[in-house]
Amino acid sequence: MSFAINGKCFSQTPRAGQCLRTFLRELGHFGVKKGCDAGDCGACTVLIDGEPVHSCVIPAYRAEGRAVTTIEGFASDGNTHPMQQAFLDAQAFQCGFCTAGMILTCASLNQAQRQDLDAALKGNICRCTGYRAIEDALDGKTNIEEVEAGEAFGRSLPAPAGPLVVRGAARYTFDTEIAGLLHIKLARSPHPHATIRSIDTTAALSVAGVVTVLTYQDSPSRLFSTARHEKAWMDPDDTLLLDSVVRFIGQRVAAVVAETEAAAEEGCRKLAIDYGILPAVFDPAQAIAPGAPVIHPGRTTEQRVANAARNIVAETHGEFGDVATALANSAATFEGTFTTQRVQHAALETHGGLAWLGEDGVLNVRSSTQVPFLTRRALAEIFNLAPDKVRVFCERVGGGFGGKQEMFVEDILALAALKTGRPVKLELTREEQFIATSTRHPMRVTVKAGADKDGKLTALHLDVLSNTGAYGNHAGPVLFHSCGESVGVYNCPNKKIDAVVAYTNTVPAGAFRGYGLPQTLFAVEAAIDELAKQLGISPYDIRRRNVVKPGDPMLSPGHRESDVLYGSYGLDQCIDLVERAMQAETPNADLSPDWLVGEGIALTMINTVPPDGHIADTTIALRDDGTFDLTVGTAEFGNGTSTVHRQIAASALATTVDQFRLRQSDTANGGHDTGAYGSTGTFVAGRATQDAADNLAGELKAFAAAAMGADVATCKLESDSAVCGGKRMSYAAIATSARQQGTTLMATGNSGGTPRSVAFNVQGFRVAVNKGTGQVEILKSVQAADAGRVANPMQCRGQVEGGVAQSLGAALYEEMVVDDGGRIINPRFRDYHLPQFADVPRTEVLFADTYDALGPMGAKSMSESPYNPVAAALGNALADATGIRFTSVPFKPDRLFPLLKEKFGDAT
Repeated sequence: MSFAINGKCFSQTPRAGQCLRTFLRELGHFGVKKGCDAGDCGACTVLIDGEPVHSCVIPAYRAEGRAVTTIEGFASDGNTHPMQQAFLDAQAFQCGFCTAGMILTCASLNQAQRQDLDAALKGNICRCTGYRAIEDALDGKTNIEEVEAGEAFGRSLPAPAGPLVVRGAARYTFDTEIAGLLHIKLARSPHPHATIRSIDTTAALSVAGVVTVLTYQDSPSRLFSTARHEKAWMDPDDTLLLDSVVRFIGQRVAAVVAETEAAAEEGCRKLAIDYGILPAVFDPAQAIAPGAPVIHPGRTTEQRVANAARNIVAETHGEFGDVATALANSAATFEGTFTTQRVQHAALETHGGLAWLGEDGVLNVRSSTQVPFLTRRALAEIFNLAPDKVRVFCERVGGGFGGKQEMFVEDILALAALKTGRPVKLELTREEQFIATSTRHPMRVTVKAGADKDGKLTALHLDVLSNTGAYGNHAGPVLFHSCGESVGVYNCPNKKIDAVVAYTNTVPAGAFRGYGLPQTLFAVEAAIDELAKQLGISPYDIRRRNVVKPGDPMLSPGHRESDVLYGSYGLDQCIDLVERAMQAETPNADLSPDWLVGEGIALTMINTVPPDGHIADTTIALRDDGTFDLTVGTAEFGNGTSTVHRQIAASALATTVDQFRLRQSDTANGGHDTGAYGSTGTFVAGRATQDAADNLAGELKAFAAAAMGADVATCKLESDSAVCGGKRMSYAAIATSARQQGTTLMATGNSGGTPRSVAFNVQGFRVAVNKGTGQVEILKSVQAADAGRVANPMQCRGQVEGGVAQSLGAALYEEMVVDDGGRIINPRFRDYHLPQFADVPRTEVLFADTYDALGPMGAKSMSESPYNPVAAALGNALADATGIRFTSVPFKPDRLFPLLKEKFGDAT
């Protein structure tokens, strides 16, 4: 068969049934991404005769004799296509995994399609940006700045990887070729709770191409948690690599390793597995009730399971003052129970990785992870290997959102590589991502709150029941965090917390952007609004009267976090900024009387680092040509840290960001990095980079002063040079002189993650609700953020826009549906509504004017917290519009309709 790809003709015969996407990738066109396997996300978009198609649903043979263009061939002779340049000018990407497909689709639009982007872009999903920067690209807007040496920090500089991203040359986990690669496919449990009596592998091993089958009999006996934290006390040891007991539908049972994916899949089908069915429990309230089936019998507090006999992983209880008496004496009280649902991270790059043994005996694991160093530690412990015999690294990661703060694939990859001695690959399908990784923790939150006649809070009580699913990864920390800042942000003399997280026979929950706060804020912020209504106080003023201020203790019962300080305080500014923006004239859509309009706000505080240790090391070395090597441990998955690290170093060393060659997220580079999670990429790792840059600045000045016979006190760094007493020595000259003396100028920096600061966000919405259908339209969206000194305003604005968009998805329609038998019934994008271009309003982003005393160059985190107040603010806006307090998310029309009908009757 003859094909023409990117202008080159050749003959090749695709495999029977092969789709165009895999055909192109096998030919080395790695810009064609795998996101869904079902034509839903657009990451695999290519052009056929100039028209965009989803190559994952096009048989390869249908491209015969037609002109196929991938992103790599989009611009001729290594040039940049105007649409690629537009994406660079607008910085219309974050993780970049969707970008190649998005560019090809955007470039193909005619003028009529450009007038209706809601329809034109419905086939391309971006999970990171919130789409507004993509719209900017189509409008020809430039969002980046040009700056002089030493002025990088605080400016809107582009991501250095941008040119590679828009050309499809940025390398993600599977964008490589390895000779002799074996493929892993996993057999998964069809039962929510069962013992495995036996696994007969005979038929599977007889399949041509199958090399081996791994079962619980091959599994190391060491228990661990898939969750990755610096300190082990945070998570229970309740997981085995392969277990003889399965506890949820989708749990891996066996791994078939074969020469091809097809052989591995056939091997899985040929396994004969004898299960002994056990009773299962799916509701957390039933799980902790007496007589419920015990999911992890025998687990102990030494394994960090609080009460295995009652399926309680962790709990916290505490009280300040006397809540019951305070409520009885309050002028206004409110009590309500709120529920939140399972949400999928839906990062477009699924979990997966490659593993192989090097000639030096080192186990190499290349994976899509936020935590390479912690994963190396876990693999070394599980397989009893010396840490220097394990290397874990990642290239660019296609989205994370907390879901890749886990070890879901690296352990099975390591086992297969060690058993076979050959390189192996495991790439989860989109369905596996839904049924077998992790979700956001569903929670039931009961809040009781009281206030006096002046609107001062008198009592605040949270009763939380969290569902961690079958395993306890992140169960305790998410629970504790959800109860911490959500009540700690308010001054109140009487507070009480009762919180429990339960095992159930459902897909595990884990780390998710916001880490529990969105769930509890939904309840707490509703209570604040309801008290304000009873007392006739505005929602802005009641918060002003009750939020913590510098000098106030940030208190939550059961929590003693003495290292959390007010590095800066901008919550008051954020409230003011949102109030002014919401009062500004905004033209509303032409609405009929069936539409009810309302406004709502919510606020959040978040600690910028997890408790009890978060470590980052940075090294900066002067290269022979006067440029620098910058070595950090943090991974880049759209969080923008690879840009900010360069900005910090360039500002401290009086140079420009293009003078740094970044080496990152590879344990072979040395040092340690706890990982890019918990709002630490800028605050912790950035401080390490500032420390290293400041130390190297001192080394450069000292060396130049000695070389020029000057007093080091007279030296300063300026425009890629050291200037001492009127004499100038360029960095290139310093490097040459140092090399001649047999030395290299370099410095290290370290941050231990303490003391910690706090960041603040306030979200405002104006919404319209159709009382006859339950349809919700967002008329205005505003978020104000206290990010300290904003390291990169354009990039930070994108983090807020993306966080709001993702959170709106969870608030309005995203929901993993579990049937009565514990099975996920919508494990694909087509049945799980992710926000598309048409769904996301443009959010007005405002920044408080603060400077954080603890963060690098005055900055603090802002990748996680924008997600947190969205559902709460939307719930308050819906209540303002309708007079009905909706207590369950998502706010789907069919959920709203019954109460709307009860209040307003049938639509006329």
